[in-house]
Amino acid sequence: MLHALIMAGGAGTRFWPASRQDRPKQLLNLIGERTMIQATADRLVGLVDTHRWLVMTNQTLVQPIRDQLPDFPDQAIIGEPAKRDTAPCIGLAAALIAAKDPQATMIVLPADHVIQPVAAFQSAVQHAVALVDQDPQQLVTFGISPTWPADSYGYIEATGSALADCNLPTWRVARFHEKPDRQTAAGYIDSGNFHWNSGIFVWKAQTVLNALKEYEPEMYRHIDTIAKAGQSEQFESILQQEFPVIEGKSIDFAVMERYPQVLMIQAPFEWDDLGNWSSVPRLAGTDPLGNSITGNHVTIDTTNSIIRSENQHLIVTLGVDNLIVVHTPDATLIADRTQESKIKEVVAQLEKEGRDAYL
Repeated sequence: MLHALIMAGGAGTRFWPASRQDRPKQLLNLIGERTMIQATADRLVGLVDTHRWLVMTNQTLVQPIRDQLPDFPDQAIIGEPAKRDTAPCIGLAAALIAAKDPQATMIVLPADHVIQPVAAFQSAVQHAVALVDQDPQQLVTFGISPTWPADSYGYIEATGSALADCNLPTWRVARFHEKPDRQTAAGYIDSGNFHWNSGIFVWKAQTVLNALKEYEPEMYRHIDTIAKAGQSEQFESILQQEFPVIEGKSIDFAVMERYPQVLMIQAPFEWDDLGNWSSVPRLAGTDPLGNSITGNHVTIDTTNSIIRSENQHLIVTLGVDNLIVVHTPDATLIADRTQESKIKEVVAQLEKEGRDAYL
């Protein structure tokens, strides 16, 4: 049976002030009417039965996610008591899934990506499931054909020629590469055998657990202790006790860069991790003057700007270019788009000053 894990624990500070600790990026409707986590769940409809969905997040987001996904059973949303990166998150989910379904195949996907069209995504997942069924020891991931030398993504290096007899272009993985500088990324693209790392995976739950047991035995020991509590009354207390002492590590470092049998499918769908405000116009589109605007606004002689207003608050811009203007009920950001990378510094400064109400 196919199970799904939605990872929804990120903070998304690059989208401040819309994004906050209790309302991070995945809970925002940055593109369209549905929030990002709702759109992620929508993509699973018809692919994975809803009773085989699992969401892993942090404790503060459990209730907000329940509010946005009201059809989810309470036990299908698990709040991690500490931030420990993707390997412990995936490992615990795999252990809980395998306890219920020892032969389970699982898809792992972040809650804050934009993927379209849905039909192409579901077809690609079905292809990945077929590969795992053919060889349960395989781990399968999806590579995105790069369109520019991005230095904000990890890369997957393919080896040799695409495999024969596959419905979609599929390669064996030679190496995973961490985020490069721009010059290195350009070299990757010129070589023709590198793809962006989507962070989406398909595998047997037991296979990834076995890999963690081999490569990260201490992490596995804590995960196994938590999972054995299962649906018992002690589960929450054991989770609180065991999870925070796990060493945080990404699944790429813990498993993918070490495992000898990894396949990469070239994604047939459009993908974007929506990393900052400037990525919104790329997906939502712009008006003839290059503006991407959401909410109540009046613009005069305004060009190449991103403007977002909440609660019908009117934003008026006059004679400006290349700005980010984001209004929320208690904070407003006005920034030159060339300075967008410093939004994280704003959040850090607020934290340093103890202004927690704005975090």
